[in-house]
Amino acid sequence: MKAKLKVSEGFELAKIDNRIYSSFVEHMGRCVYGGIYEPGNPLSNESGYREDVIEAINELSVPMIRYPGGNFVSGYKWEDGVGPKEDRPRRVDLHWRTVESNQFGTDEFMDWIKEVDAETMMAVNLGTRGIQEACDLLEYCNLDSNSYWAQKRREYGNDSAYKIKTWCLGNEMDGPWQTGHKTAYEYARLANETANAMRLLDPSIELVACGSSNESMPTFGEWEETVLKECYDNVDYISMHQYFDAPKKGTLHHLAKSVRMDKFIDSVVAICDSIKAMKRSDKTMMISFDEWNAWYHSNEHDAAVTPWQEAPDILEDQYTFEDGLLVGLALITLLKHADRVKIACMAQLVNVIAPIFTNETGLFKQTIFYPYAHASNYGRGTVLQSIIESPEYEVEEFGKVPYLESVVIDNDDEHLTIFAVNRSLDQSLELSLDFVGYEAYQLDAHIEYSSTDPLVKNSFTSSIEPIEVEVNPEAKQLDIKPLSWNVIRLKK
Repeated sequence: MKAKLKVSEGFELAKIDNRIYSSFVEHMGRCVYGGIYEPGNPLSNESGYREDVIEAINELSVPMIRYPGGNFVSGYKWEDGVGPKEDRPRRVDLHWRTVESNQFGTDEFMDWIKEVDAETMMAVNLGTRGIQEACDLLEYCNLDSNSYWAQKRREYGNDSAYKIKTWCLGNEMDGPWQTGHKTAYEYARLANETANAMRLLDPSIELVACGSSNESMPTFGEWEETVLKECYDNVDYISMHQYFDAPKKGTLHHLAKSVRMDKFIDSVVAICDSIKAMKRSDKTMMISFDEWNAWYHSNEHDAAVTPWQEAPDILEDQYTFEDGLLVGLALITLLKHADRVKIACMAQLVNVIAPIFTNETGLFKQTIFYPYAHASNYGRGTVLQSIIESPEYEVEEFGKVPYLESVVIDNDDEHLTIFAVNRSLDQSLELSLDFVGYEAYQLDAHIEYSSTDPLVKNSFTSSIEPIEVEVNPEAKQLDIKPLSWNVIRLKK
């Protein structure tokens, strides 16, 4: 099969906000305890942080991490997780039906996040709590005043304020599963008043309002409209969440699910812009796609887990190669919307639906690790407008789907990076590059991640890893293998 990728110099979509490669750490399962934090393990440092996990996260170059939830945050008393550890209470988490020891809290997270050189995206509890508790946490984290919570932070050993910039106003408040679930108007009023109060404490912060938990929610659209009518002037982002379900209709259908993500983003952008027009506003609402991933492998196991355990092994999906390709396709989709999607968080980072999986003696990198690492490390710069000519296949749910999905990034006026996925099960694509204005660029590198078996998984004993493909610098065509994720680098 033949395909063509066209770009022209000067036709740019948007500068990429590097936070589009962010991730997510929630107090659930073994993400925190046994994942990033495991005191007493020989692999952990003196603070209890797993050093092998830190090393793997650093390979991902994660710019920002959302914390502490997720559904967990809607019942969380943040005060339980600060101060002397021996005084911290053990609490039940109603959503995941586990016991939280609170041995890892705000200060531990802010200490740990320096190890992975990332910013923090902090969520406040607007489920069981409200304006005062959100402001107390903001005061604790960001103020250098002589007020109560700022002084408490100093008392607990942290003289300097954390100066966290990005804050989530609750989590998935449209969901009936959420502790403290609210109607759109109930949430909108609370979020707007919380935003007002938080900005009085620290005008420098930016705020994310809850959008719909997914596009299948019966209130989708109406929820965004109601929330933005109330909050538009006081928030900077509306959130989006999406998880890709089981591939019950085969690999080609599974790999077409990024089309669903694309349409979902288009719909939310349209709603945001309609409110902008209605309000006659000069402000453009941006998107924080702060939860996304494939999630389905662990469902049967999780349903049988005994409640009220500490850090049980829940949501520990073992990803297939086709899941890895779908993650690559999702990253390409997010980049194609870089003009509006400024933050995106793969959920989650370690053990729980995650690219990194640990046991007591080590870790392995799941199939989804590699597209994420490549995008984060090579996908910085400006997204170029591109035209793709590709053979297509028909999917009942999505219509015609191209075998080739791709995006082109101008990294630094000296390098271009192409991310490309071939969805075909058995046919290579002969990809021609038609780059007008980039005649001085030559092929410099080609990283290929491919498999003939879409269902193969990585493990502690075996894994499929990307390889370097030899390139002819003068060539204008490349062979894109079936079922492959590709990073193609050009140098001026």
